[in-house]
Amino acid sequence: MQDLRIGVVGLGLRANLADAAHHPGAGSVVAAVADTDPAVRAGVADRFPGAVAVDDYRKLLDDDTVDALVVATPDDTHEAVACDILRAGKPVYVEKPLGITVEQCDTILRTAYETGTRLYVGHNMRHMGVVRLMRDIIARGDIGEPKTVWVRHFVSYGGDYYFKDWHADRTRTTGLLLQKAAHDIDVVHWLANGYTSRVNAMGDLMVYGDLPRREPGTPRPDGWLREFDWPPATRKDLNHVVDVEDVSVMNMRLDNGVIAAYQQCHFSPDYFRNYTVIGTEGRLENFGDRPGDEVKVWNTGPTGYRADADAVYKVPESKGSHGGSDERIIGEFCRFVRDGGVTDTSPVAARMSVAAGVMATQSLRDGGAPYDVPPLDPELIAYFESGQRRDAAPAPAPR
Repeated sequence: MQDLRIGVVGLGLRANLADAAHHPGAGSVVAAVADTDPAVRAGVADRFPGAVAVDDYRKLLDDDTVDALVVATPDDTHEAVACDILRAGKPVYVEKPLGITVEQCDTILRTAYETGTRLYVGHNMRHMGVVRLMRDIIARGDIGEPKTVWVRHFVSYGGDYYFKDWHADRTRTTGLLLQKAAHDIDVVHWLANGYTSRVNAMGDLMVYGDLPRREPGTPRPDGWLREFDWPPATRKDLNHVVDVEDVSVMNMRLDNGVIAAYQQCHFSPDYFRNYTVIGTEGRLENFGDRPGDEVKVWNTGPTGYRADADAVYKVPESKGSHGGSDERIIGEFCRFVRDGGVTDTSPVAARMSVAAGVMATQSLRDGGAPYDVPPLDPELIAYFESGQRRDAAPAPAPR
């Protein structure tokens, strides 16, 4: 099998995606990198021997030596970059979130539909071992029919990761209830087999609003993402704009009646993501998301709390970044580029997670008022659920 030649747009925080795509002789190779940073371009030849480095992704659009492109640029650029690539007829991977507004997402989907170019969206948590384990347990019926999902997300590094660069600026992200939560909202949808139809939320900028900020144009600290400040109130060198919330809670009603809740905090001492799913015949909960961590199921009772549970499952072993999910998602993308068809990730699902996050952020900034999630054009739903083929009857998409 000849290697698929991948072009990477943006070799920054998600550079591990490029690493996952570079397996010369084993199916795919990074053939080109576009990045505006000269220092990044200077290192391309050593990181990906034989790859070209350019300062503008548009130089790759007509390059016949590039088969497909991975977009890992800042969130507010996804619409423009992805649509340019789609119009050029090259299959494209867009890192989550698909966009920072509902309109941006719908424009990308519409462009993919009108051009017939293959679109893939990188919600890699669908390929994480813990998420697939929980999905399998639910699909077997071990807890009956899911009725409610609760998610707690403690982001210990949040002050350093998200408040020292563009993520802290709502014009670049809308808010962290979209940017950071898009993965978890998508997982809620996937586990509960439905999409959010109505939301309300509350939150605030509780800790990072008054801390020292850098002047505009000042580079990030030298130790950024290598040295971390603690306690949270001692953090400094924040982005010159900080207007996104550092704590938020979100309630969701899904289109199948499931009720879900999501909580996010960026000043906790530990990093932890915890899911609880309660069905008509039991409950499951994850205790960690790394290989060897546990997912527990309680499906007999009623009793008091039992730490041993009725069944305990280990998160499977994996290699690579994000619990091996980056390797698996790039593998699925390459297969999709070659063969097409329905994938475990879904452009429709990606749009719906953004839409839920957008409306929740509006609710949060409107005193918790409930908001309905705008529906997606049924024509687009049918197209993407049939594997992006107009000549195929719509098939149920994996949510």
